[in-house]
Amino acid sequence: MMFNIDEYVRNPQTGQVGKIIGYGHEIINNVYALTLKVLIAEPDNCPKKLLVLEDTISAWSLIS
Repeated sequence: MMFNIDEYVRNPQTGQVGKIIGYGHEIINNVYALTLKVLIAEPDNCPKKLLVLEDTISAWSLIS
């Protein structure tokens, strides 16, 4: 499944929610994998306010 930039996604394993800001790629076990770059807003009690994660597309699902 392909996602569009500015769509919101959730990682079912971690519960993190974020906005797609781009795409990337990495080699995993000698296989080229397309990745998502997701902007995560951290809670108010966290010193970092924004976090960018890059993860495989299969780790995320679209929030409708």
